[in-house]
Parts: sequence; structure tokens; C-alpha cells
Amino acid sequence: MKEDRKKRWMKYVVVTLTLAIALAGSFKYVSGFATVSSNVNGRELPIYCVETDKKKVAISFDAAWGNEDTKKLLDILKKHKVHVTFFMTGGWVESYPDDVKAIKEAGHDLGNHSENHKNMSQLSDEEKTQELMSVHSKVKELTGTDMQLFRPPYGDYDDKVVLNAKENGYYTIQWDVDSLDWKDYGVDNIINTVLNHKNLGNGSIILCHNGAKYTAQALESLITGLKEKGYEIVPVSELIYKDNYHMDVTGRQIPDEKKQE
Repeated sequence: MKEDRKKRWMKYVVVTLTLAIALAGSFKYVSGFATVSSNVNGRELPIYCVETDKKKVAISFDAAWGNEDTKKLLDILKKHKVHVTFFMTGGWVESYPDDVKAIKEAGHDLGNHSENHKNMSQLSDEEKTQELMSVHSKVKELTGTDMQLFRPPYGDYDDKVVLNAKENGYYTIQWDVDSLDWKDYGVDNIINTVLNHKNLGNGSIILCHNGAKYTAQALESLITGLKEKGYEIVPVSELIYKDNYHMDVTGRQIPDEKKQE
């Protein structure tokens, strides 16, 4: 009998500890009634899109190499009174500080794309933090901005990448609509790929690149096409929920309460 009670007790302890660990890994914080969870079925997920009743989408540009068209992109965005998000590497920030300031002054989001554009999942926790905070410090010094949005290079992530970003004050952002501008298929291909994408809908995050060959030429028609479909284009920071949310298995960010801003 004593042996049976001991086994039952040990089983209870194991189950309790397992549940506690799972809960601990699921929440970024629990403060009052505010909870943030990016854990789905034991996996940490970045934000691919957002559940919202409003016809809002976000356009994002990864800035890692070229810079020939940044001014043209900013001029088009200004003309259409649209604000977007630029995810920048440390090398890009260091090479083009005036453009970083111009992006900030124009009212766009400044996002973190790591210092050296490495596969984050292959780095140690210390190296991950260095990749994030090195470019963070550069942007902070240039613009006074504490960035909060992080896009992993190559879209490469695992649980540790997402958790490390959280620990450093970042929301990890992916996309659910890839413009494929990086494949250099042409202007029409970019426009058609986005506007007819199977995932395009309320809360979509669209991936573009500031240095892709045809992106600047396609941007005006892309903006016009999205607006004709009834979408308001907002920066990622205005699209995502900052607290009181959870995720589904597709990486869709869902508010815990149905009341939306």
C-alpha cells in the first residue's frame, strides 16, 4: 500500500511540474488581467497575421542590402499617405543612417532584422541577444527609438528564437502574404501575387523588400489595388495586439476578448 501511494504521489508531482512548465512557457507575462501567449501546442510561434473584423493590412519591407530605391519608396508612400514597416539589419543601418532617420521622420515603423542577417536558430542564446541588441542600440542612437518588432532573417526561427526576442522586448513578426518581389519576376507579378494571394484578408502582413529590382515600380499599383479592395494600410505596430492575445496553429494573433479597437 505504501508503495502504491508513493507511486501515485510521484505521478502527481510529475504531472503538476509538467503543467507548470508548460504554462510558464506559454505566457510572456501575466499582469493583472493582461496575458500574452505565443505558445500553441507546446511551440512558440511568431505573428504571421492578425484576426480583426476591420479591413486592415500591413506592408513591410526588409532592408538588408540595396538602397537605390528607398527614397522612391518613401515618396510613393507619402503621396498615398500610407505608413509601413521597415525591418533593417545593423549593416544597413550603419551604411544608410540618413535613410533610417528619413524613415522615422516620415512616420514609418522601424523594425529589427538582426545585426548580420544570420540564421537565428543556429545561434547561442547569447549570440541571439547580440544580434538583436546591437542593431537596437544603433537605431536608438540615431533616432531615439526603442524598436519592438523583430523579423528573423530568412524567416528562420524556433522556440528559442521567439522566446529570446520576447526576453529582449520584441514581438517576432513573420508574414502570411509574400510578394515574391525578391524573385525578380517583374512588376505585374508582384501586383498579381499580392492582390490575388489566397491568404490576403483582414489582418494580413505583406512581405516586400526595399532592394528588390521591381518593388518600387510596383508599389503605387499595389497600394491602389489594396485600397480598391477596401483595405486600409497600416504599420505592423498598429495592426498587432500588444497584450491580451493568444495564437492559433497558423500563427494568427487572436485577441482574448472580441472587443477590438
